[in-house]
Amino acid sequence: MLKLLQKNNIQMQIQQKPIKDLIPYINNSRTHSDEQVAQIAASIKEFGWTNPILVDGINGIIAGHGRLLAARKLNMDKIPVIELAHLSEIQKKALIIADNKLAMNAGWDFDFLALEIQSLKDEDFDINLLGFDDKELNDLLKQETNDPTDGPSGNGSLAERFLIPPFSVFNAREGWWQDRKRAWLALGIKSEEGREIGSTNVGKNVPDYMAGRGNNEGGSIFDPVMCEIAYTWFCPPKGLVLDPFAGGSVRGVVASKLGRQYIGHELRQEQVDANIKQGIDICFDDLLPPAWICGDSQNIDKTCVDVKADLIFSCPPYADLEVYSDDPKDLSTFTYPEFKAAYFEIIKKSCNLLKNNAFACFVVGDVRDKKGNYYNFVGDTVEAFKAAGLNYYNEAILITAVGSLPIRAGKMFSASRKLGKTHQNVLVFVKGDGKKAANNCGIVEIAEEMLVGEN
Repeated sequence: MLKLLQKNNIQMQIQQKPIKDLIPYINNSRTHSDEQVAQIAASIKEFGWTNPILVDGINGIIAGHGRLLAARKLNMDKIPVIELAHLSEIQKKALIIADNKLAMNAGWDFDFLALEIQSLKDEDFDINLLGFDDKELNDLLKQETNDPTDGPSGNGSLAERFLIPPFSVFNAREGWWQDRKRAWLALGIKSEEGREIGSTNVGKNVPDYMAGRGNNEGGSIFDPVMCEIAYTWFCPPKGLVLDPFAGGSVRGVVASKLGRQYIGHELRQEQVDANIKQGIDICFDDLLPPAWICGDSQNIDKTCVDVKADLIFSCPPYADLEVYSDDPKDLSTFTYPEFKAAYFEIIKKSCNLLKNNAFACFVVGDVRDKKGNYYNFVGDTVEAFKAAGLNYYNEAILITAVGSLPIRAGKMFSASRKLGKTHQNVLVFVKGDGKKAANNCGIVEIAEEMLVGEN
């Protein structure tokens, strides 16, 4: 027998007792339908016996009548019980009622609940074991997938109001996220165009966590949903977004479609040409079509001297992880100390072009050196913005697709104990006052009518 707890010199122990010896309370006011008993039985099969039945010292049941019925349904012979022989008759009567009523008095945070259930569903767990009926599950999951026609009335759920709940975990594996990403790409975005696969490692051996950029044939591309979140949360309508590490077209196209002016700074002319073509094809009738400048971002203070940005937003090169060109000015060809010095300079010059009381947001992931140790690129990014005079304001984890990681992670972990990375860091900084910056952004408006392909 296992001693569970000792209080007031009374030892309460878990014992195994035959089902046939247990006596239900004849005046039990709590009812148990066949459906609920089946749910309890399914829970016991999945999780084991996690909650012993409470008995009164002479095998009379105080709490656990539903569990007893479930055990009988499972043809069990013995079940765990705790003897509460020290209780008076009045205490036993009161506990029979209180054990049921106190649990009923608890409530739900439905946004957290929806997130948890969706995460279980994503892992192929049988969510019917949770005890909710089909309608309750459908309502919760529709709330989590942000279907605007099915959410609760009134102010709506957090997902309805802000696209996703403003928590510190962004799960890009969720079904609604993938659907919305496909709807964005269906506009004709081909952000991988403009990359030439030659002597560099563009598109080669790109790690799975960079699928947050949307891994595509020509290398990695930025996830348009992450882009949409950043613009709608941290940039006012018609505001100007400055991107010092533009890469492909996606961040510019999404900004244009959401009514933000976008200026992207990109080193390679072939990438700028491809981006401009994309912008003309997709954004030709937009109020604020995107613009790209070809040049070294270390000179962004000169090429964008008249810019007054409402948001700085980018996904910078991850040191030498993915080499984009053979140009000696390309940061991805630098050693890490050289990269870090140039990176700090570019961030400082970019932040000087940012308005006061405004946000900056970088999506980054850490990178290993040639010996397999992390550079601390995420920490260096934080320090770069702080050195530029901004305050570190928010951090979120962007959970990205697993892809081929399970195949590689087993070998990698066995050989070196390195963990497979499936996330990036979303870092948000503020120049000036956070509340004033939020006020400048206005209310969050979700653009539903534009993504006609979303389902």
